[in-house]
Amino acid sequence: MSSLSETRDDVRSTFTEETSEDLVVASFGDMPDPRLREIMNSLVRHLHAFVKEVGLDQREWEQGIQFLTATGQKCDPTRQEFILLSDVLGVSMLVDAITNATEPRATDSTVLGPFHMVDSPARELGSWIGEVGAGEQALIRGRVLSADGTPLPRALVDVWQADEQGFYDVQVPDRVSEGHLRGLFTTGADGVFWFRTVVPAPYPIPTDGPVGDLLEATRRHPYRPAHVHFIAGAEGHRPVTTHIFVEGSPHLDSDAVFGVKESLVKPFVLVDDPRLAQAHGLDGPFRLCEFDLVLEQADSR
Repeated sequence: MSSLSETRDDVRSTFTEETSEDLVVASFGDMPDPRLREIMNSLVRHLHAFVKEVGLDQREWEQGIQFLTATGQKCDPTRQEFILLSDVLGVSMLVDAITNATEPRATDSTVLGPFHMVDSPARELGSWIGEVGAGEQALIRGRVLSADGTPLPRALVDVWQADEQGFYDVQVPDRVSEGHLRGLFTTGADGVFWFRTVVPAPYPIPTDGPVGDLLEATRRHPYRPAHVHFIAGAEGHRPVTTHIFVEGSPHLDSDAVFGVKESLVKPFVLVDDPRLAQAHGLDGPFRLCEFDLVLEQADSR
């Protein structure tokens, strides 16, 4: 026959709406990794609180499971639907803000995005990063600097972008080869980088999967303003993942993934100077964008 105290213990261990969080958190009590325990405990408490707050029923739970399953099934070597989901929910930018709080002189970071899925080909400074001659010509140049203004030689600058129609190479493999509008550059002794490309177009994030269904159901548009992606790194410095956004582009104030920061919006100035164009291997008027990538020193935090 059970004692009264044993009966009370059994009651306390019964899974109910009131006891759910405590019971699941207690199940992680022997977890040896303190950081994992902290994350799991907080996840469980917030998740259970969410379920209780909205009164999630069985049908809605099943729909949620189906949505997450479909999200995983949409992922492949060139498509990361979970990153896309994180992006449109603002989680990617929140993690970026927490992780990359930098000193004020450093270049602002922003999201990686779902299309950094292949290695950028190494290219010489000044190279065309595109492999087909379409779109408005652009010259992008700048320097990689330390936060104190010192140029950083042999810094790596990884670049990728959409084309003039708003597509990345991995989205249109029947039209362009892998590496189109991508490049990996090494700066010279003066920290300078420059390359030739086309002005990218604004584009919708992929909407043919569950994230697109979510945006449609919530009446949100899927568009991103025109931009070029960068990852810059140098010895002794923290790398930065960032974009430059084309000034005047549509959707700068409503980016579907919340990635726009005012400091990253840059003018693409029209240059109609035949001699300057010829000096840079261009055959007519072009757009010029100049900016510096400023890196925080690794030991500055």
